[in-house]
Amino acid sequence: MIRAGFLVLVSSFVILSSTAFARTPSPEAARVYIISPSTGEAVGHLATVKFGLQGMGIAPAGVDKKNTGHHHLLIDLKGLPPLNKPIPSDKHHKHFGKGQTETTLELSPGKHTLQLILGDKAHLPFDPPVISEKITIWVR
Repeated sequence: MIRAGFLVLVSSFVILSSTAFARTPSPEAARVYIISPSTGEAVGHLATVKFGLQGMGIAPAGVDKKNTGHHHLLIDLKGLPPLNKPIPSDKHHKHFGKGQTETTLELSPGKHTLQLILGDKAHLPFDPPVISEKITIWVR
């Protein structure tokens, strides 16, 4: 009996963890971009990054308001996070769920890449995703 209950619990977890989440539609004209720094720019180890957005508004995570979302900054990633799951939160995926539109990063010397992706109220990328161009900066 205990073993059967354990198998049901494990099966439920596998099904739930593999399920794709419903993504929020994005407006056609939505565009996210990095205002500064610009690609190729040399910056100090404390780099201020300013975010831009057109065709949508900013709202904190958890707020369900049409055509709004919040920024996520991708740092030194080769590709994009899975688009059918919430954006991870770690040293390569910075969340700005309070609606922030800029941040100051402490980066090691050398080459770094930065890219923005807009998340909905549940940190899911929009459909289609609202993603900036990837920029490269150099930290002195």
